[in-house]
Amino acid sequence: MSRPLGTQVPRTPLRRILLYAFATLVFIYLMLPSLIVIPISFGESTYLELPPQSLSLRWYQDYFERQEWVSATITSGVVGVLVAVVSVSLGSLAAYGLVRGRFPGKTVLNALIISPIIVPMIITAVAIYKLYSALGLLGTILGFVLGHTIIAFPFVIIIISATLRGIDETLEQAAMSLGASRLTALRRVVFPLMLPGMVTAALFAFLISFDELLIALFISTPTLSTLPKRLWEGIRTEINPTIAAVSTILVLLTVLVLAGLLISRVYFERRR
Repeated sequence: MSRPLGTQVPRTPLRRILLYAFATLVFIYLMLPSLIVIPISFGESTYLELPPQSLSLRWYQDYFERQEWVSATITSGVVGVLVAVVSVSLGSLAAYGLVRGRFPGKTVLNALIISPIIVPMIITAVAIYKLYSALGLLGTILGFVLGHTIIAFPFVIIIISATLRGIDETLEQAAMSLGASRLTALRRVVFPLMLPGMVTAALFAFLISFDELLIALFISTPTLSTLPKRLWEGIRTEINPTIAAVSTILVLLTVLVLAGLLISRVYFERRR
């Protein structure tokens, strides 16, 4: 369709161009250190070499053939899934109470729940280690799940609370006025509307748990450790491209989780 005579073609403002350019530079600055390990992981040399002189999958093969790497990966995956389930299950109820509830001390309670984000992680890790030493939870799946839930829970609360604030409270009130109990209204009306936020929170909780290192450094044992802990030990004791291969897998996992967030967002928006 032709434009009327005398009209000008709209131009992109210079300010927007500068913003996009700045955002691109920041993205490259943040991602470049992580992306450097990818070509290194495909090198043939026994040393970290960039650019690699020849390409090979030997370090990925080494990763899959070594039991300590595979076992640590399985542990991280199992713990991450359990942390996502536990933190979202409890966080959904807690967020509902904090957003919909009317009770004294709600602001203080909300601040206490969010406090693990503010407290330095090393302090949290030391406290968990001392507690687990007394309870006998060092080097156990339960210990990892409880410890990682502590740091994932505040993020779950923030995400689900934001979702709840976007849900019209009158929908819940209408359901109860038609005879539904609060529990039924919560189950049939509120939770389905909360589902996008719950999925997002679950993916974030999984990623936080899978990438966590400091708590793992304190509560791991020679028989049970997570992948970040095993990667840290590898950096200290054996500098070889297997570490780059594992790092590439972690980067790929992060990308997949972020892609999952985007896909879930598009899916739920189309269902509305």
